Amino acid sequence: MNLPKAYAPRDVESNIEALWEASGFFNPDNLPGKRLKVFSMALPPPNATGVLHVGHAVMLGVQDILARYHRMASYKTLWLPGTDHAAIATQNVVERELATEGSSREHLGREAFLKRVEAFAENSKSTIRGQIRALGASVDWSRERYTLDAGLSRAVAEIFVRLYGDGLIYRGTRIVNWCPRCRSTLSDDEVEYQPTKGKLYYIKYGPFTLATVRPETKLGDTALAVHPNDKRYQRYVGKELQVKSIDGEVTLKVVADRAVDPTFGTGIIKVTPAHDFVDAEIGARHKLASRQVIGEDGRMTKQAGAYAGFTVKEAREKIVAELQKLGLIEKIEDYEHNLSVCYRCATPIEPLPSLQWFVAVNKKIPGRGKTIKQLATDAVKSGAINVVPERFSKIYFHWMRNLHDWTISRQIWFGHRIPVWYKKSSGFPPAPRLRRTNKVQGSRLSRDDEIYVGVEPPKGDGWKQDPDTLDTWFSSALWTFSTLGWPDKTKDLKTYHPTSVLETGYDILFFWVARMIMMSTYALGEVPFRTVYLHGLVRDGEGRKMSKSLGNVIDPLEMAAKYGADATRLSLIIGNTPGQDMKLSEAKIAGLRNFSNKLFNIARFMFLTMKAGTTVPKTPRPRTLADRWILLRLETLTHEVTADIEALRLSQAGERLRAFTWEELADWYLEIAKIEGAKDALLAYVITRILVLWHPFMPFLTEHLWQLARQHVKGLPTELLLIAPWPHSAPERTDRKTEVQFATVRAVVTALRRLRQAAGFDPKTPAAALSYANRHLKLLQAEAALIKHLARLDAWEVFTTGAAPPNASHSATIEAGLTVHLFDK
Repeated sequence: MNLPKAYAPRDVESNIEALWEASGFFNPDNLPGKRLKVFSMALPPPNATGVLHVGHAVMLGVQDILARYHRMASYKTLWLPGTDHAAIATQNVVERELATEGSSREHLGREAFLKRVEAFAENSKSTIRGQIRALGASVDWSRERYTLDAGLSRAVAEIFVRLYGDGLIYRGTRIVNWCPRCRSTLSDDEVEYQPTKGKLYYIKYGPFTLATVRPETKLGDTALAVHPNDKRYQRYVGKELQVKSIDGEVTLKVVADRAVDPTFGTGIIKVTPAHDFVDAEIGARHKLASRQVIGEDGRMTKQAGAYAGFTVKEAREKIVAELQKLGLIEKIEDYEHNLSVCYRCATPIEPLPSLQWFVAVNKKIPGRGKTIKQLATDAVKSGAINVVPERFSKIYFHWMRNLHDWTISRQIWFGHRIPVWYKKSSGFPPAPRLRRTNKVQGSRLSRDDEIYVGVEPPKGDGWKQDPDTLDTWFSSALWTFSTLGWPDKTKDLKTYHPTSVLETGYDILFFWVARMIMMSTYALGEVPFRTVYLHGLVRDGEGRKMSKSLGNVIDPLEMAAKYGADATRLSLIIGNTPGQDMKLSEAKIAGLRNFSNKLFNIARFMFLTMKAGTTVPKTPRPRTLADRWILLRLETLTHEVTADIEALRLSQAGERLRAFTWEELADWYLEIAKIEGAKDALLAYVITRILVLWHPFMPFLTEHLWQLARQHVKGLPTELLLIAPWPHSAPERTDRKTEVQFATVRAVVTALRRLRQAAGFDPKTPAAALSYANRHLKLLQAEAALIKHLARLDAWEVFTTGAAPPNASHSATIEAGLTVHLFDK
């Protein structure tokens, strides 16, 4: 058998991937045998914005282990792939491309721009497919989905219509998170917070001095507020004050509200209902006027008077200068605070009043008596969904308790258009009339005949569709069931939903996972998945966040090309604890490439040692103590690895496999096999079992070795390792006697090797030794030949008891009554 001396992943991986795909076994409908149990996962869809990063590689590695294991364990296994249109992100990428060309979306127009974005997305999807294949992910490509597919778009429109019909979707003017760069709203979860060093301005308001970080919003002030229990200001509550300001004297009412923190600044705040979420709530409670002085473009509006047209930063500088000129600034202090920024472009967020579409999370569903927030909370609290690690359940509940209505409309062109049409071309009806229309199903018109909400466009002329699109997370929240054919009652939906596991990063627990639970429990009355497995972030070898500016980004595809996909994948599994960030370095990947070569050489040795045509026995027959020991350890390993995978302890399973392969199989048993010989059938049994256990973790190498094994041995259960049966472990098969006896032999050999080293013996030079073995006498006599060979001794004697011989140069005590003694050269 002609075998290379080292494993070359580049020469193997593409051929193996082609072999798998040609088999059709990624599709559960083609799997052999009767499969009564089902395992299903929906791949969290990568954004159609470019290439996969190291976080995606973690996701693919973890999920592929689960898919391959369950497929081999006779489950009807579906792993459904797809991509997300990622509306804002994808549109931003294309807009940046247009900017370099001196163009813009407005210049192209909506239709031409969308064609450009769709072409970009399609190209990205093609790239992502190739990358998923390169990493060995065994997804069912025949069921691939895209969030803008016709079927998924229909599902999005359908659930919008149902939520609207239940009064859970409404349109109204509220303060929203607005990104001036993206020119769109963001949900609370799409806002990130950056620690920022700024200024705290103490401004005089008549008899008061109050502190603010945003003096530019002073032009929108409509009141002052104090805490009702703050005795310092009680005499002013309810009164109107004439206050000198940069735009002359203004009248401000003093109100008492518990939202005021009496310990912040001077304990009194200015109320700007149009530009602060808390202020908006205070304004609503006290029926205050709202004055918008910052526009959607991030510039001051006409209501800002002389400051109209300036950016927020420019206006702040000019207003502070004017306040100082008027003697209205008492002092300015350095101040560190968290600045709200857009999660996509890091532009500071402007809270602005805007007419938007919302999902009401605190309104009870007609006929069900619970809100969608309660449904999603109960799903985890009841144990219907198991969160791994469990501590994230508490974080999930905290987020749910504080969840506000979800802003689902976005002012961008790319994405799912809101399925609402208006009859009057003069403009949209006011929000109150929209909210009154709550009996809309399918394609029926609303009662006032001015609004149409439906899955299909309305018939007739004069209808104008709402220009906004839906939040990307709205469509991806349906991912587990829209991909299986919902709202139709398909065979796939019945068979594979709820899915078994959702594996994703903990950083999108709220963005995505929580919303999936809300939508599935609302639409189907069942959870979207049984288990949520949350992996952590990948950091560099020093624990730093990977970033282009630091130059520490590790590209998983580059690493796979350099070291092999298996080594790259395994580096992201071993040392990866659920919910914890992990460190990754190129050195770690290189080390696992070396292990890949070790496994290859172990198999190579075994293939070359065995006679061609050796049959893999169903029940191996051990001849020696070493044979009994390796079979016992292999059975224990099988049981432990199976239990680890079932419990999602994947790193621990990988560590066990690596330790057994290197430390027990290679370092001990194969060395013994060279001495004892006549082990062809047992070697065939061991290597095939090892390949099966390693396959979910290192699929390319193990499949390659399986194909080589088919050329050399008989009796393999399947042509492809991909569908080889997972072995049934038998933990009850313990053999304490064998464990103790082999452990004793190992301890004696190890002690003798250490004594040789301490004595300065050349590794190739034979030595002489004796042992006082007491109760182990017969064992050490029986294994004398083996011990002599492994310890490189030319003389070895065993006695029951005795003192250390006077001419022994080194001695060691292994246990009470068991000593070894090495003689001088």
